[in-house]
Amino acid sequence: MFAAERRQLILEMVRANGAVSLRELARVVQTSEVTVRRDVRALEAEGLLDRRHGGAVLPGGFTRESGFPQKSHLATAEKTAIADLAANLVEEGEAIVVGAGTTTQELARRLARVPGLTVVTNSLLVAQALAHANRVEVVMTGGTLRGSNYALVGSGAEQSLHGLRVSRAFLSGSGLTAERGLSTSNMLSASVDRALVQAAAEVVVLADHTKLGTDTMFQTVPTDLITRLVTDEPPAHDDRAATELQALADQGVQIAVAGATGAGGAGGDPGPARQQRRDVPLPGPRRQVPGTGLRSATMLGEQSPGSERARVADLRRR
Repeated sequence: MFAAERRQLILEMVRANGAVSLRELARVVQTSEVTVRRDVRALEAEGLLDRRHGGAVLPGGFTRESGFPQKSHLATAEKTAIADLAANLVEEGEAIVVGAGTTTQELARRLARVPGLTVVTNSLLVAQALAHANRVEVVMTGGTLRGSNYALVGSGAEQSLHGLRVSRAFLSGSGLTAERGLSTSNMLSASVDRALVQAAAEVVVLADHTKLGTDTMFQTVPTDLITRLVTDEPPAHDDRAATELQALADQGVQIAVAGATGAGGAGGDPGPARQQRRDVPLPGPRRQVPGTGLRSATMLGEQSPGSERARVADLRRR
């Protein structure tokens, strides 16, 4: 394929989806990511698209947000691997909150197998994924339906979360940086996500490598409130993602990395035998955040299952 043909196809894909990862572009045009990066750089110079970490977006992508149909086709293997790994953090009998997003929807499909679980969510997609789980209780917030991502937002959603206390919040977003934390392109979504954070003792962010180093308009979770990041393995040449991961670890965020090859097969079943996890060690103890009730972070396996269940039971009694 000639360069002009490649670039035209790349442009058509970005226009159709709003945002596309370099990995996906390279797969479709059947060339290397290095070549695709050159093409994206050339198209950006013409003002036809904007480069973002690990991908390309429509011009003005800093303020834009792709709808669910576009997001659902982006980084699907990576999201599956992330959801497989994140599901291992959830124990029987826990009470958690799960925010809106395509990655959290993948997580919800796996949580349907966790007995005694209580899931609070503002996402219709998360609720739908758990609707037929016999041993999972789903609690939905109130609010106004935001059709682009099937989420309940607004004052009704925020007020329904007042007084709630759960063990963990699982959130996604449009971008993640060590400097600013998790962010999104929509003000209403950001406000509800902040309310979800206030209800949780720990915050787990689910973000594939294409979101690392990307900053969008509205901050949802500052870095010092993020307990753990679950992400996928960035491409070997993606120095920016590796740098961002190290910067997040330096600020006390625990990082678990899942290989995209660990994606499950048909039906969304996880593939633990092929999954990889790399926990980036913390440089020092995590500080307590005054006034939030967030306790210091612990690594996987550091706390016994019995003490965790006792803590969750105590949260429910409150």
